[in-house]
Amino acid sequence: MKVGLVAQKDNARAAHLAEKLREMLRERDVTIVVDTATATALGIDGVSPEAMQDCALVVSIGGDGTFLYTARGAGTAPIMGVNLGEVGFLNAVSPDDAVDAVRDEVAHIRETGSPHVREMMRLQASGDDWTLDPGMNEIVVQGPQRGHGAGASFEVRVDGELYTGSQGDGILIATPAGSTAYNLSEGGPFIRPEVDAVVVTEMCASEPMPSLVSAADSTVTVRVDDADSGFVISDGRNQQVIDPPETVTIERADQPVRMAGPPSEFFKALNKLD
Repeated sequence: MKVGLVAQKDNARAAHLAEKLREMLRERDVTIVVDTATATALGIDGVSPEAMQDCALVVSIGGDGTFLYTARGAGTAPIMGVNLGEVGFLNAVSPDDAVDAVRDEVAHIRETGSPHVREMMRLQASGDDWTLDPGMNEIVVQGPQRGHGAGASFEVRVDGELYTGSQGDGILIATPAGSTAYNLSEGGPFIRPEVDAVVVTEMCASEPMPSLVSAADSTVTVRVDDADSGFVISDGRNQQVIDPPETVTIERADQPVRMAGPPSEFFKALNKLD
């Protein structure tokens, strides 16, 4: 069995916990790989998360940003999140419980051949000649920059039906996991993780519609006009430059994120937002 460890970069507490997990896993004859940044802190050899796609389990130690980084590289490998952040919607395991939780999950995998897993959807954006890497939180389609007079005209259709059309900064399409992140800051609603849906939220629109919650298998198309350029951004990291007029299609990605271990306590995490 091989287990991957990814700890938040430049976080001594995360690196220390990664070392504790390494010690426990070595005692159980588990092959261990550690991400490059953490390996440097520990004085050992490391790999990128992309090299962890064949792991039986990957442990992400940090905040939601670390989990997203891990998920981008680890593909469909099951990921257990250990929360060192303030809220932790994606990380269900506390630092104090991490060693026991990983030990129990490894034992379960050895006994049954698979971890406890629940799937979270990703979204993928595409154009005529490009496809952006999937996003676990959201896809944003926006004009050349945000701010007064710097947006674009957007027409949004859901499964071919017109939802809205107005001038604004952009359009945000979020998963349930992403509903508590960028979507929330733009006035969009919470979606519980077990609800199979997407939410469409306009960003500083001149004539805004309320946010729309639609089925997870919906096809959302965003036509961008009246701008010299624009961007499509996945999880705030991967981006594609577009040349309006252009239509962007957003759909459920083929591969979900596979989350291992206990589920997060959604309402407990919500209370930390106050």
